[in-house]
Amino acid sequence: MYFSLCFITFFSLIFFSLLSFLLSFYYIMNDLVYFIEWEIISLNSSSIVMTLLLDWMSLLFMSFVLLISSLVILYSEDYMSGDVTLNRFIFLVLMFVLSMMFLIISPNLISILLGWDGLGLVSYCLVIYYQNVKSYNAGMLTALSNRVGDVALLMAISWMINFGSWNYIFYLDCLTYKYEMLLISFLVVLAGMTKSAQIPFSAWLPAAMAAPTPVSALVHSSTLVTAGVYLLIRFSKAFPTWLLSFLLVISVLTMFMSGLGANLEYDLKKIIALSTLSQLGLMMSILSMGFSDLAFFHLLTHALFKALLFMCAGMVIHNVKNFQDIRFMGNLSIFMPLTSSCFMVSNFALCGMPFLAGFYSKDMILELVSLSNLNLFMYFMYFFSTGLTVCYSFRLFYYVLWGDFNLIPMFKLSEESWMMIFGMLGLMIFAVFGGSLLNWMIFLTPYFVCLPLVMKLMPLFVSLMGLWLGSILFKYSLTYYFSAYKYYSLIEFSGSMWFMSLIFTKGVVKMPLTVGLNSFKYIDLGWSEYFGAQNLYSFLMKISGMNQLFQMNDLKSYLVFFYITLILIMYMY
Repeated sequence: MYFSLCFITFFSLIFFSLLSFLLSFYYIMNDLVYFIEWEIISLNSSSIVMTLLLDWMSLLFMSFVLLISSLVILYSEDYMSGDVTLNRFIFLVLMFVLSMMFLIISPNLISILLGWDGLGLVSYCLVIYYQNVKSYNAGMLTALSNRVGDVALLMAISWMINFGSWNYIFYLDCLTYKYEMLLISFLVVLAGMTKSAQIPFSAWLPAAMAAPTPVSALVHSSTLVTAGVYLLIRFSKAFPTWLLSFLLVISVLTMFMSGLGANLEYDLKKIIALSTLSQLGLMMSILSMGFSDLAFFHLLTHALFKALLFMCAGMVIHNVKNFQDIRFMGNLSIFMPLTSSCFMVSNFALCGMPFLAGFYSKDMILELVSLSNLNLFMYFMYFFSTGLTVCYSFRLFYYVLWGDFNLIPMFKLSEESWMMIFGMLGLMIFAVFGGSLLNWMIFLTPYFVCLPLVMKLMPLFVSLMGLWLGSILFKYSLTYYFSAYKYYSLIEFSGSMWFMSLIFTKGVVKMPLTVGLNSFKYIDLGWSEYFGAQNLYSFLMKISGMNQLFQMNDLKSYLVFFYITLILIMYMY
């Protein structure tokens, strides 16, 4: 029986995922942490040692990454079936997963940088996979934005030479307020902000949607964008208070900006990408308030339903012949009932619907925000951003699953791809039961949050308000006059992520390129050309022309030179 590369990879990854999950469960129950040191080379008294850190956190995260990547690869078998280079695509995805594994189990900044740069390089290859101008621009923006974080990590590595080792895990407790650790903490936060696309590095995340949808499902759920959050969770003990306050402001603004942008976007994949950005802001903000275990919990639950959401979006795009504009969709719940069911489950989990995966983490986060010592602005932004999440989720329901079908009716919409369906159903089970499972597994002592009734019901109230606002704002068809066009400038500002993509592409590049062009025109091709290379060339040509005259074997010239030389000799003596 013939097995394709996708099947072999799928079964291998599922096996390692299950093994990793069982090991993490065993490590939690027995409170184990293992360091594995492998001496690569030893010269005289110097040795190069590769260290691996195995604890419940790294094993559990590895298990989730392997699970999602296995289902994504199975999904890719059908989704990318028309691609002649499918095996190359699968190998790229495997390299991506391998880089993430490397980053997860490294307690050493050098090996973290290898995984970190591996993610950056392979993500560039995957974003430009379709090989058109838009993909190339998006890939370059992704790669260069992430290079800022790579440089910050390199600077942290060079500064850690002061400690005598790059194993940061040994220094987190004892050097919290030393000035060296403050600088390293700031550089690590900067690296985490670029990888997790916080303001002002947010422009690359929606641009990375140029990659194939299976890649988006993997990148935006458990690998590339979560690498920054995971690194900050590992470093969280060493962060001073002022740095956490700075991170809190940045992450809450990112939540608000992305939620607002998703409500004014029409590209299906970009809406889901902006929702990822909003959830990353939520993880960063709760991490900066000191609840690193809760940030990790939300990281895992979010990975489950966000991968499912992207898979459903891919199925929809696949069926409507590669249209991504949600205004061309509608009433898909009749044509594609199974996909629509998975879509609804993942969207409800994103909104924090009770007893789905997202509820356990989001509800706990919002209750702890109510319990924390935050000012009114931060409190309002938190809950308002949560309301925006429900608002754009309802808008997505309305455009994609309800309403009228706005595309050409001759399209045949079907759910015949059983491998894509299997991949989605596998993740749907985890999106329903994963939250409660993780809640019992991670928190051996449950959180008990005692609040007044009004504050306890605040998350539910805000969600219902977001639902109501979504139903009011977006119940219109294409033919109706949309009154918000009166406020087009405001919509343009909010929908373009506060002009961040313009500012951090053309805004950064325009001035250096203009200076370079002017210097080339006025200096290289101007005065320096006249006084420099061209002038020297013409002068040398004249001299060589005169020299050529004396070398023409002319008798008169030789005689004249002979007499001049004779006169000079006589004059000298």
